[in-house]
Formats: sequence, structure tokens, C-alpha cells
Amino acid sequence: MTRENVTLDDLRQRVTDIDRQLISLVAERKAVSEEVARVKRATGTPTRDYERERDVILGVRAMALERGVSPELAEQLLRLLIRSSLTTQEQASVVARGVGTGRRALVIGGAGKMGGWFVSFLGSQGFSVEVADTGAGPAGVHRVEDWRTTDLKHDFIVLATPLGVTDAILRDLALRRPPGVIFDVGSLKSPLRAGLLALKSHGCQVTSVHPMFGPDTELLSGRHVVFVDLGHEAALASARELFAPTMAEQVVMSLDDHDRLIAYVLGLSHALNIAFFTALAESGEAAPKLARMSSTTFDSQLDVASRVAQESPELYYEIQSLNDYGAESLEALSKAVERIRTAVLTQDAATFVALMRRGRDYLEDRRNVAERRA
Repeated sequence: MTRENVTLDDLRQRVTDIDRQLISLVAERKAVSEEVARVKRATGTPTRDYERERDVILGVRAMALERGVSPELAEQLLRLLIRSSLTTQEQASVVARGVGTGRRALVIGGAGKMGGWFVSFLGSQGFSVEVADTGAGPAGVHRVEDWRTTDLKHDFIVLATPLGVTDAILRDLALRRPPGVIFDVGSLKSPLRAGLLALKSHGCQVTSVHPMFGPDTELLSGRHVVFVDLGHEAALASARELFAPTMAEQVVMSLDDHDRLIAYVLGLSHALNIAFFTALAESGEAAPKLARMSSTTFDSQLDVASRVAQESPELYYEIQSLNDYGAESLEALSKAVERIRTAVLTQDAATFVALMRRGRDYLEDRRNVAERRA
């Protein structure tokens, strides 16, 4: 077939054939990744090697340039493949560790999104997982409607219940004195203080965990898991051991430090995005008109705000209202907006410039710290 008589259908078929080859190569790469995971476990090599990743990415960018392909496109594709490879290796590591083999776990609230994540996570480690929830739990997992009907002789009891009911469950558990490790996965700890301390005072193995990621997360590399130290070293160590096979970064802190920082990490960021889409909704400007006038910054902010808008309003209200330190970050946001407003209305360029420069310096310092840790 010559170039002159090639048809559009012929070209489309060639593209389809290339796509098949690409998928085949991706599958082959995944299989090799599983072997890499096995060798790394056998030799005690860390799952992630940032220096190796950097060298590979630079090499692919150079090859792309030689072939007339966009280096940025080549890097994006490779990063997707690296992420897939890391996910494969991390999941293989979790399964191989098998710390739950022959042990039991109860997830109260296991029919919810985050509860379902823990059901799957614990199951992958070999635990025999049970769910206590009025809703339908994950397929193939034993479920009861009321946790009180179980014997509570589990090695781990995980509470993935709404903040509004978790404290009461913690206090009820304290009266039953279960022998295993107990922890909640709530976004806030202030509302749970009484229940957590009740468990501690009754001699239970209690700690508290906050996974800083959503239930759709597959790869924990680059993610943080916060562990709240309630004074029971064995419980804290056991909870941390669950995440040892993953690449998640573990952070240990006190209950008060957790909620004070969460007021900014979650409270401030949520409030900022709620204010953003509220201002847009009340601006009187139609969404289609704004879409035609969008910019890079606007689109990026709108993307984040859109994801926030899809979350549970009830949960986000609890995060704002139930945190003992919540008012602090909201006040900081209010003051910052007022300073910007005042600088603009009074034509105070010096103050406006100073605010931006101070923010730039702060964010650069944060980025430098992150790069050193990587």
C-alpha cells in the first residue's frame, strides 16, 4: 500500500493496532513491576527510589526530544506508568506482609466509603474482616447491623462512623473493655476526646488515626497518615504497623496538635473553596459566560472548588463547627480577605505587594522543605 492510496480507514486501523501494542506493553510492564516488588522485598530495598525515578524521567524526556515528541507529554505518560507500577508494588508488599493472617478485625461503619477502604485494606493483609453497619457492606464480608451483637474479641476494632455518633460508640466500647486495639479514623479528634479518654481510663488499647486521603486512593506514596498518641505505646505501635508495608508517611502527634493543624489543613482550605463558589453563585454572572472567560488560575481553582462542592455538606459542617480550634483559622481567613479588600479600596499598592511577597516566601520555604524530605 502506497502513501497515495492509503485511506482514512487504513490509518484508523493502524492507530488501533498501535493502541493494542501500547496496552500490551503496559500489561507487560505491570508484570515486571510485580517481579520488581518481589525482588525488593527479598533484598530489603525500599519500594520507592526518587533518584531512579528522576533519572528515568530525564532519560525519557531526552528520547522524546530526539523523536520529535513533546518532552512534557512523554513525562506525563511516564509518571502515570510509574504511579501504576508503584501501586502494583505497594499492593504486593501489603499482601506479602500478611500481618493479619489468622487475626480478626471489626470495622464499625464498614459500609461507608472510608469504612469500605479499611475493610479492603485489612482484608488485603489477611485479616478476617467483619462489618458492623446498618447499610449493605462490601460483598463477601460478614456483616451485622449492631456491633453490640459481636463478641468484640477482635485484634482490631476500627470506627469509621460519622463524627456525631463516634464518641458515644467509643464510650460504650469502654464499658465493654474489648481486648484488641481500638482506633477511630475521624477527621477531628476534639469531639471524640471524652470517648477516647474513657477507653484509656478503662485500660483499653486505644489510639486514634487520621488517614489524610480519600476512599478512592490506591497508592499511599506521598500520602500522610496521622496517628494521635493517647499514651498507649503498644496500641500506637500496632496501628502504625498496619501501614508499615505501604509508602505512606506516618506522623505522630497529640490530640490538640492534630486539631489545631487540621483547622488550617482542612478547615481553612474547605472554607476558602466554599467562599469561592458561594461568591460565584451569588455574583449574578452565569456559569457559561464565566467559562468563556476562564483563565489558568480560575480553572485550577474552579476544579478544586468543584470537588469540594461534591463532598458531604454535613461532614464539612462538622469539620468547621466541632473543632475546638476551628474559629482560629476562620478568623485568619476573614482578616486576610479584609486586608486585601482594604489595600485595594485605599489604593495601597505597597501593602498589596507586601502581602503577595510574604506569601511567595512562605510557599517557597514550604516547597523547599518538601523537596528536602523527598
